[in-house]
Amino acid sequence: MNFFFTLLYSLGIQFYHLGILLSGGWNNKARQWLKGRKNQFQRMEAALQKNEQRVWFHCASVGEFEQGRPLMEAYKNKWPHHKIVLTFFSPSGYELRKNYAGADYIFYLPLDTFSNAQKFVAMVHPQLAVFVKYEFWYHHLKALKQKGIPAILISGVFRKHQLFFKWYGKPWRNVLHLFQHLFLQDHDSLQLLLSINIQNASITGDTRFDRVWQIAEHPKDLPIIKSFRGRNKLFVAGSTWPEDEKLLLELIQLKTYPWKWMLVPHELSEQHLAALSNKFKEEAIFYSSATRENIAGKRILIVDEMGLLSSIYSYSDMAYIGGGFGKGIHNILEAAVYGVPVLFGPHFQKFNEAHELLKSGTAKSITCGKELIDAFKNFAEQPGSPGILNLEYVASKKGATEQIMKYLEKINSDTAASTT
Repeated sequence: MNFFFTLLYSLGIQFYHLGILLSGGWNNKARQWLKGRKNQFQRMEAALQKNEQRVWFHCASVGEFEQGRPLMEAYKNKWPHHKIVLTFFSPSGYELRKNYAGADYIFYLPLDTFSNAQKFVAMVHPQLAVFVKYEFWYHHLKALKQKGIPAILISGVFRKHQLFFKWYGKPWRNVLHLFQHLFLQDHDSLQLLLSINIQNASITGDTRFDRVWQIAEHPKDLPIIKSFRGRNKLFVAGSTWPEDEKLLLELIQLKTYPWKWMLVPHELSEQHLAALSNKFKEEAIFYSSATRENIAGKRILIVDEMGLLSSIYSYSDMAYIGGGFGKGIHNILEAAVYGVPVLFGPHFQKFNEAHELLKSGTAKSITCGKELIDAFKNFAEQPGSPGILNLEYVASKKGATEQIMKYLEKINSDTAASTT
């Protein structure tokens, strides 16, 4: 970036910070964002031990964490003496994974100012930095470059509407040159980068496929879910929002099919859970209060605990993935890996796997209650396993972690050679 755009970027960061400060009085997430960064350098200095080899992984939030997790764990398995520093930008990611045992240190990413970035990189002094999917923090990347520390992007996705590809986007393209390599999910992303002369990129796929495959190999045993399902077929609606639940209510009220129904809402506030309970009355029970005895005769189970969804899908015969009436659908691969049909709302355009599963006929996007009911009936009445192609699709796409690890082995080999 030239001086003008560096100044513009830095001002944008300061205005963003001001917005967080102003909203901190009434917005809980903003308060967490600010609290987590208060005196963070003092806490980091006290935590970090001397004479360590460190590698830095950065994730925006929990979704990117799950994407980066297979690589983190493969890295730790290969180089157990290296310490992993994990940072999050969002409070939702930090709060949920702040006790993740696979990382040695877990911090918030400091606000991306010049001074913060210089201080953070000097303090952590990683031998490698790994950014997940689409994090492009200029000052931190620049500080890494100045120190000669390689930075890579994994599971990257690029789209033509991004600033990099606009006629006025040349200064922002320079940010991409700060990465030593960009590992991409798809061919379209590679072609976009080549169109602006970014050559340090290759297609390795999406590490999320590796992650959901790992989970499917060893799902949690959930006796209450097993008892609730019994000999019935089970429909699991995961990561749902009120817009999803409104349509699901229409489907569940049909009572035409002797299925059991599970709702795993994205938002677990008392107000939201109470509203759900009120909709379904005595037919529903919360997971937290369920026992093998009191779930008898219940048609609907509302899961009011976090961290279970990816394993709950292993008990399902069909799944609905929430978020498609908002910013975008949640992770459909978590369900697809079990070979079940998946349904979701209309906002799926940013997810390659949704497009590909729709083409296979083992997924369906819906826009209203009638379409949801029709899609459910279609899959429910098909013989055999109508979603088996979803399992085969996930199996065909895994392997990104292994490819990236080969690259990291070369980096660490070169680093070791240069220090001997």
